[in-house]
Amino acid sequence: MDPTVDPCVDFYTYSCGGWMKKNPIPPDQSSWSTYGKLEDEDRTQLRAILEEAAKANAAHGSINQMIGDYYASCMDEAAIEKLGAKPLAPELERIARLKSKKDLAEFMSTTQYPPPIYRGGMLFAFRSDQDYKDSTQVIAEADQSGLGLPDRDYYFKDDAKSVELRKAYVAHVAKMLELLGDKPADAAAEAATVMRIETALAKGQMTRVERRDPQKLYHKMTVEELEKLSPDFQWRTYFAKIGVGPLASLNVVAPEYLRTMSAEVASESLADWKTYLRWHAAHQASNDLSAAFVKETFHFYGTTLRGQEQLPPRWKRCSTDVDDDLGEALGQAYVAKYFGPEAKQAALKVVQQIEAAMQRDVQALPWMGAATKEQALEKLHAIANKIGYPDKWRDYGGLEIVRGDEIGNSQRASWFEFRRQLNKIGKPVDRTEWGMTPPTVNAYYDPQKNDINFPAGILQPPLFSAKSDAAPNYGNTGATVGHELTHAFDDEGSQFDARGNLRNWWTEADRKEFEQRAQCVIDQYSGYTIVDDIKINGKLTNGEDIADLGGTLLAYLAWKEDTKNQKLEAMEGFTPEQRFFIGYGQSWCSNDRDENMRLRATVDPHSPEKYRANGVVSNMPEFRDAFHCKAGQPMVREKACRVW
Repeated sequence: MDPTVDPCVDFYTYSCGGWMKKNPIPPDQSSWSTYGKLEDEDRTQLRAILEEAAKANAAHGSINQMIGDYYASCMDEAAIEKLGAKPLAPELERIARLKSKKDLAEFMSTTQYPPPIYRGGMLFAFRSDQDYKDSTQVIAEADQSGLGLPDRDYYFKDDAKSVELRKAYVAHVAKMLELLGDKPADAAAEAATVMRIETALAKGQMTRVERRDPQKLYHKMTVEELEKLSPDFQWRTYFAKIGVGPLASLNVVAPEYLRTMSAEVASESLADWKTYLRWHAAHQASNDLSAAFVKETFHFYGTTLRGQEQLPPRWKRCSTDVDDDLGEALGQAYVAKYFGPEAKQAALKVVQQIEAAMQRDVQALPWMGAATKEQALEKLHAIANKIGYPDKWRDYGGLEIVRGDEIGNSQRASWFEFRRQLNKIGKPVDRTEWGMTPPTVNAYYDPQKNDINFPAGILQPPLFSAKSDAAPNYGNTGATVGHELTHAFDDEGSQFDARGNLRNWWTEADRKEFEQRAQCVIDQYSGYTIVDDIKINGKLTNGEDIADLGGTLLAYLAWKEDTKNQKLEAMEGFTPEQRFFIGYGQSWCSNDRDENMRLRATVDPHSPEKYRANGVVSNMPEFRDAFHCKAGQPMVREKACRVW
């Protein structure tokens, strides 16, 4: 803490000033926070598990064999360096052999790297998803993708920093093409071609704010309608080659993008599309190739975009890769060692208490009518709580992991996951499935499954401990639980009903009242400066800001209910109420590089940590009373916002 700061003036610095001074950003990080520190410790734990598995000589096909051989292969830098760019040669040869633009569909369906399910890939993203209007079924889904910069807005902003970043990106693309053997002059011309194509594709993409509205993401079509929309890409060839069979319908998330993509396929030459594909092939494979590719990729995506000074050590990168590709196999070993049943029960208790607090809160809301309250409570009672790890572990049978074949393991794992996702199409939704791996230091709410998910990784000290003082425990992890619970009723989640269907369950008057209250939050956060003259995009962060505010209040109410018959004493000079809020404030302690802040301003739906603390407490009378703040002080907003 920094006790020289008045908590009623700047609660974040009061709570975190000492931590910020004692915790400079490590050179291999773009930011450093209590979450980041725990994630770093988490990686050290995974390293120990993986190094042990790599030495185990386990039976072929066992969990230990798969995670151990994957990790050992990734760590074998000498073998990877010896191969250089050779592992990419078959992909580049296939691109060179394309005879017409009609062949793009077949290439896309048999590429060495399929489009990562949620990160997207070359040209477009294709995956399975829960049907927005029939939450019992899984349907196919096509979406926008195809860019090398982090967001469409990077292609159009005209401020000096954005212009500079675009130049740096073009230089990076050229350097990567040089590493493939192109002459510098040719590579520079090719990089300009890539930038031209990607800029045209970006024009057809929805913004991140537009994508916050699920109504704008649901356009169910037949394959025939998709072909009319996007006639210059051979969709039937693509579907047949990836093995999805005849599709009765699919959700076209971003119709304008697929229309734009089709027009670009028609207007750009085959030679220029080959250039685009060569760049994206190198980009997707870069971290599986020799040091020259890894370092050049890090130079742009790590240093230029995020401000990182050093490449993270290889063991961190390999631990992350195993978690990405074999997360539930690695997760079984992780929870066996680091997450016992008592931790799961302690976390579940907090979740249930906060759900009970939300029930009382909804019932007492003065602005919501009885009919909408009934629907809200039905949804609340239907929420499934997932704590620590899945009840049923994922089966990796059929995935071949071979020691010594680093890039092959990565490619086979990508295809395994791609096919696993596509195999769901046309089948009932599996509501037991998780979207995060057990070691992940994060949590989420899924509006379509209507469940809240807390992996074992986030339920670790100092963020959570069953043995610690209840006040900061509720202020920290309790507020996180309340945050995820409130997502069920934020600007996005509130549009889905108890079963996860996109359906308006609000009366017109209550929805209008909700939107006015949400607008209060938008206006508040839009006034905060992130870095330089860049303000928070309050429309982009609205869901997270509503969840922060509602979640902290719910945690406070649950803590008060849980301890109502206890005599709570002051500790270290702080009242229980003060310790609750200090626990909340210290959960956000962070240092961030300016480059990373600029990136987050464009792509991150979360507000910077300082405002996740100050923005919330300045709306809460409970905080004002705890620290005896007076009207007019910065942490006491004259027009306080409250949604839930």
